[in-house]
Amino acid sequence: MNKTRISLMLNFAHALDHMFLLIFATAVSSIAADMGMVRWEDLMPYGAAAFFFFGVGSLPAGKLGDQWGRRPMMIVFFFGMGVSSLLVSQAQTPLQLALLLAIMGGFASIYHPVGIPMLMQYTNRPGRAIGFNGLMGNLGIAMAAVLTGWVIKISDWRAAFMLPGVLSMVMGIVFWRLSRGDDIAPSKKNQTETTAPHERQSTLFFVMTLAATTGSLLFNFSTNSNGEVLADRLRGLVNDPAGIGMLLAAVYVLASLSQLVIGYLLDRVPLRKLYLSVLTLQLLTLLAATWSSGWWFYLVQVAFMCLIFAAIPFTDAMIVRYVDDAMRSRISGARFAVSFGASSLAVWLIGPIIKAGGMQTFLWTMVATSAATLAVISFLPSTE
Repeated sequence: MNKTRISLMLNFAHALDHMFLLIFATAVSSIAADMGMVRWEDLMPYGAAAFFFFGVGSLPAGKLGDQWGRRPMMIVFFFGMGVSSLLVSQAQTPLQLALLLAIMGGFASIYHPVGIPMLMQYTNRPGRAIGFNGLMGNLGIAMAAVLTGWVIKISDWRAAFMLPGVLSMVMGIVFWRLSRGDDIAPSKKNQTETTAPHERQSTLFFVMTLAATTGSLLFNFSTNSNGEVLADRLRGLVNDPAGIGMLLAAVYVLASLSQLVIGYLLDRVPLRKLYLSVLTLQLLTLLAATWSSGWWFYLVQVAFMCLIFAAIPFTDAMIVRYVDDAMRSRISGARFAVSFGASSLAVWLIGPIIKAGGMQTFLWTMVATSAATLAVISFLPSTE
């Protein structure tokens, strides 16, 4: 078994995971028009179920990853994502769309509690590995923006789901051929010495879960609305959906690079100090977004997305640093079940908030969410 190739496949899987979850948000205007809905905001709540099951599905996925094995779970991930995406492309009504997106969200839930701990098995520099993995996940978000925009321009929204579906199944075949089938399930291995002192475990898990929840809320608020927010702020300057998609893809590519920097720093700088610094800058840039418009807003959007993405690796870093590999998938699953499950509310709220209060109110909601994350992390105990 070639560990480098397996690691590469696991990183590509992260890109695929995030790309699938944001096809709907990128194509929502086209889907709404095709299904006879006047406003795209009215269709957004139908995507919330995908993110809810993306969260709650992490709990059984993590348990199966530790007890059954991470390799078979990743094979289920690749093929499950592919088949469910093909089914989404055939939805005829908003209710059918919501149901099929929920199924896809369930398969998508496998990656984070299974794929990331599996990746950590093959590295002795977790900070760098987490940073690069985060980069790949966020490049998947960029792929959703640019690929979906161009596919819709030359075909329709259904093709935007079909093409990635086929790609996922092809990747599943490659992963199955490259990986070894005799790996021992993590729960059957001997424990190592990576766990944190017992008195700190409860506090760490509590703070980590709360921070991951508010951070995931902000992540969902931003990534599921950025296309429409950018179109609103650039109205009269850029009106082509493909052009907006290209600009947004550039935002995500630049923002993704921030995770490489964070990965490098995680191996060298105290975690709490670094986390608080990132969140403070994140809050300031979101405040700047509330009064920006036109190309100034685009520059500010690049900045706040860099900092939203930069905050993502911290909870994974805490799990790697303080949780034994034999139970990392279960701990990750529990954390993701709470944080992603709760943050699915963000997808449901985007449409109603913008419809009722406009973009300015929505941006202030993001500011408040960022401030909540900063407040939670201020209670994180120093473990350095």
